[in-house]
This record gives sequence, structure tokens and C-alpha cells, in this order.
Amino acid sequence: MPQEATVPTSSAGAEIHRCDVVIVGAGFSGMYMLHHLRELGFRAQAIEAAGDVGGTWYWNRYPGARCDIESLAYSYSFDDAWQQEWRWRERYSVQSDILDYARAFCERFDLRRDIHFDTRVTAARFDDERNEWTLTTEQGSRFVAPFCVMATGCLSVPKVPDLPGIEDFEGELYHTARWPHDKVSFIGKRTGIIGTGSSAIQSIPVIAEEATHLTVFQRTPNFSIPAWQGPLTDEADRETKRDYAKFREISRSSICGDFADENVMVLLDATPEERERELEKRWQLGGFNYQYAFADALTDPDANEIAAEFVRDKIRERVKDPEVAEILCPQDHPFGTKRLCVDTDYYETFNRDNVTLVDLRRTPLARIGRNAVLTSDAEFELDALVLATGFDAMTGALTSIDVRGLGDASLRDEWKTGARTYLGLAVAGFPNLFTVTGPGSPSVLANMMVAIEQHVEWIGACLSHLREHRLQRIEARAEAQQAWVEHVNESAERTLYPRANSWYVGANVPGKARVFMPYVNGVKTYNDICERVQARGYEGFELS
Repeated sequence: MPQEATVPTSSAGAEIHRCDVVIVGAGFSGMYMLHHLRELGFRAQAIEAAGDVGGTWYWNRYPGARCDIESLAYSYSFDDAWQQEWRWRERYSVQSDILDYARAFCERFDLRRDIHFDTRVTAARFDDERNEWTLTTEQGSRFVAPFCVMATGCLSVPKVPDLPGIEDFEGELYHTARWPHDKVSFIGKRTGIIGTGSSAIQSIPVIAEEATHLTVFQRTPNFSIPAWQGPLTDEADRETKRDYAKFREISRSSICGDFADENVMVLLDATPEERERELEKRWQLGGFNYQYAFADALTDPDANEIAAEFVRDKIRERVKDPEVAEILCPQDHPFGTKRLCVDTDYYETFNRDNVTLVDLRRTPLARIGRNAVLTSDAEFELDALVLATGFDAMTGALTSIDVRGLGDASLRDEWKTGARTYLGLAVAGFPNLFTVTGPGSPSVLANMMVAIEQHVEWIGACLSHLREHRLQRIEARAEAQQAWVEHVNESAERTLYPRANSWYVGANVPGKARVFMPYVNGVKTYNDICERVQARGYEGFELS
């Protein structure tokens, strides 16, 4: 394979970078991909739009930004010395701690010298004759390599709503996914926030402590479970690290890629007393422990309603005003079919005198004024407005790049009716292109660190196989891709997931095809399928 080289062009002074594998992104997937390929003897370079590593944890700096997977699980497992040495401060890590971890990982493995920061990829084209990818950046530089890995992240392209009058707002305007790097103060400011998804649920309690008044504009309430956040004790740290290998194996053999006990009860087979006892136990454990507990909660509507109503009753207990509590109780989607939120004092925040909840279903948002948000029946004067409106999830980062495969086919056009992949790793018609945690893989339904490591190691093994057998090309077969897409869809249809208008189906992006994108059958089932594909000589792929 070609060695890395940088050759200045003669025209505009742009550069051409040549290597074996070009990686787009330097978040946790891009960094591990770079390190892993180096270990395998490949020359790789990564291209990163941000000014530093970290991916989503570089961009998402909003108040209260925190991981919803526990720290000891949301971390790399491939290097035992590294996982033993790193000491997390809290049960659920705050954004700044995770970014510190990403930067420390980058330094430990000397990755920075092969990452091009502040460099955004605009186009990627496959040359069928030369059998190589050429990636073009905003600056005009080009990266040429036989293989391309898209490590662009599932939640990396903000969804900015098309709100009438938003361009006229004269106050401070923020999006949670593009938060300023400098400290933002809401002291003395009338502040509004649009959205009540995960980012809003984390930031609302923090902003409310500063703002003169906080107005929360809610269209769709979400289920949220308390994190019971606190310091990670030395005892808890030692207990896990004493047998980290066992816990990691539990993760890889699970449905969601986590340490927690899963599916310990079939709700409809249990007595009312048994249900109540297990529901309360899981509530007290906090976080995703609640969702993991019941084998039938995401497949049986009656079981789901039992789990949902328990949470609604908790909301009613935590919020003093009964009318406000009912507005915060989700009624339009089954429990767990939208991304479950994990909070610290979210519902209690609505007991504060300086917090107002506006139900946009009852009084829809009409427009944004110069210094106010106007609904159908009221005007709310504001000094600052926060948009917590989420992402163009799973596909947005890929379709924002002009990716062209065989016959100049556009990935953007290919996915207009819904994302189609083989295993979430490859796309028919786009040879030598890999997607880390792409649509059609467990990705956002799993602990992302477990999903990332499995994908990176699968791709590394694949490239090593090609090199060993002197093969230059791999492409997903169209029939294998079609069969996989059908399997992903059929699996989702056996659950309650499609009943929600969630970002899992692209419902938050106007005009986006409504297709359920993640793979619901779990990490263990998916990993076994990927291993079987490799063991059978990359079944479903054309190698040449």
C-alpha cells in the first residue's frame, strides 16, 4: 500500500495528502480508528472539522452537559493499563471531564501528528479506475487513499429549526450543540429554551439557577429517570477495576452494551407487588437501569404502559403543581421508544418561582420577535434564547458531505428514501468506504464506546485480511444490503420503537425519510452476526 506523502499542487498552493486510509472525524471513533490502524501497520490520517479531538464532547458544552452512560462503562476497554490508570471523578461524567479524557488519550498514543484540525471535508469521490478515494476540504486540500473510514458520529449535525422571525431576534441566541467555548452567563437575564429533549433536560436545571426567569417551551414531553449523580467513590472505582475484564465481557454480551442487569423480569408475568418492587428498585438505581429491567417493556404495549405509568406517577410526586406535572407527563409515545433521558433535579426545577412551562401543543409557537417568543396567546420577553432542538441524527454528518461512489452515484440521493447499509458498516455502490456506527447498526441504542470499539476492530481486521490476500477492493453486495435492510426493519417492527415520532426515524427533520435507523436486536446478536460474516470470508461482500 502507498506510503503517506504530502505533495503541494502547482495551481492554488493546496496540498495533496496520500496515505493508506483516510479517516473523517477525530472523536472517540476516529481516534481509536487511527490508533488501531497504526498498530496494524497502516499509514492513516484523520481529518477533523473542530479545533481539537473529542467529537460531540468538543461541541456540546451547554450548561449541565453530561454523559448518560456511567463513566466506568463509557470509556475505552482495549488497553487495560489505560483503563486502570484513568480515574473518573463522578458516576456520570460531565462534558469537560470527558473532553479531558479524549485529549489525554490523544496525547498518550501520540495521535495529534496525524490529525488535521480545523479542516472540514466537503466532498469524497471514488475513482473506479485508480481504486481510490479523493476527499476535498473547504480549504481546497485533498486527501487520497485506497480506503476511507467515515467516523463522523451519529449526533454531530445540529438541527436548527426554521422558526419564523428567528433571524430578527436581537438577544443572545445559542444552540446547545454549538455552545460558545467561553463562559456564558444568564445572571440577570430573562431566558427562554425551546425543546425538552436530553440536552434541554440537562441544561434547564443549571440555567434556572442563574436566570432571572426561565421560560421552557415544550412541544413534546420526554421520559426522564434520575441519575442520582454523585462522586465516584474510591470503593466503587476499585470494585469495578478489580475485575474490569468481567464487566467488559458483560457489556459485549449484553443488549445495550452496559454493565447493568438486563431483562430480569417479564412484567406481565409478575404479580403487582413484584412489579412495584422491581420498578422502585430500578428507579432508585437510576439511569438506564430502569429501562434495562423488563423483557417485555419494549414489545408489549400493556407491559410498557405499566413501566410508563410508574414514571408518570413519579413526575406527579416531584412536581408540586398538578397541572404542570400533567403537561410534563408523556402520553403520546411508549416508554423508551424515544431516547430515555437521565436527569439531575429536572422535574424539581419546575417547582421554582422563576421557571415557567409553556405547552406548545395547547398554545403553538407563532414566531420569534426582536426580543420575545410569541405563542398563539402570549408574548414572552427574553434577553437570551437557547435552542435545544437536537440533531440530524445518524445520517446528517454523512449526507452533509458530497459522497460519490461508482458511476458518480450520490450517497445523498441514494439515501433520500431512507438510509441503506450492509451491517451499518458499508454501502453498496461505494467500494472501500466504511461507516463507524452507521445506520443499520446498534449505535445509538447501545453504549457508544462498546459499539465504536467493535466497529473499529472489525474494520481493522477486514483491511488486514485484504492486505494479507493482496486484495485491493471490498464492496457490499446489493442483495446482501437489501436483506440486511429488511432484517433491520422487520426487527424494529416487532417492537414498539416505530410508534414514536423520534429522531430514531428522522421525525425531527422536515422532509427526512421516515425509516427506523438503529438495529434493535442488541449488541451481542449484532456482534455475533459480524463475526460470522468475517468467518465466512466476508459473506455479503465482493472482494477483488
